[in-house]
Amino acid sequence: MNKKLSIVIPAYNEEPTIHLILDKVKAVELIGGLEKEVIIVNDCSKDDTEGAIYRYMENNTELNIQYHKHQVNQGKGAALHTGIQKASGDYIIIQDADLEYDPQEYNILLRPLLDEVADVVYGSRFMGGRPHRILFFWHSIGNKFLTMLSNAFTNLNLTDMETCYKLFRADIIKSLELKENRFGFEPEVTARIARVPQVRIYEVGISYYGRTYAEGKKINWKDGFRAIYCILKYNLFR
Repeated sequence: MNKKLSIVIPAYNEEPTIHLILDKVKAVELIGGLEKEVIIVNDCSKDDTEGAIYRYMENNTELNIQYHKHQVNQGKGAALHTGIQKASGDYIIIQDADLEYDPQEYNILLRPLLDEVADVVYGSRFMGGRPHRILFFWHSIGNKFLTMLSNAFTNLNLTDMETCYKLFRADIIKSLELKENRFGFEPEVTARIARVPQVRIYEVGISYYGRTYAEGKKINWKDGFRAIYCILKYNLFR
């Protein structure tokens, strides 16, 4: 029986673009004969994200899509918790519903797991020679500061702790008691993963097609302060 990759997609107000990212996911041919399972969690969108998803599912029955929704908006982290719990694959990857990350690069992250040298793989926007959209200077400084602070407590040498693309062995990520409901997911999961005994964490270079705020980017400076709080909370006061 073939192994399966579960692709967890948290969605909030993504009506105009959700079909585009699903097209990209559908087009990916996974290495190792892996099957695909797409877990979409609609975090109580105010637009017709749900209608767009149902229309896509009706017209693309060959793609295994499992749809779930929250009755109230709880945040990206909460949507990820739901998606991780519902996933049935052997491996789980996080995929934002926007177009900032390229699903064609799943295979780059999968290779170390399928070669059985890694248990967790992070896709770094700050290493390798792949294309990166040039956007916000202070965002890049903030990302590097948060990664450095996280590394200081976890004793890892990641270059991009805040990356969306995180690929896990399903048994490992499902074993963690994750609590952060919003953008604190990234520092929390990194802190908890770092404490898993004998865990093997790898990092690979990926491309990045960032969005501007006018194009729908949602993270802001308040989320940066929350990330600092979470780094301290889940490392110092565990």
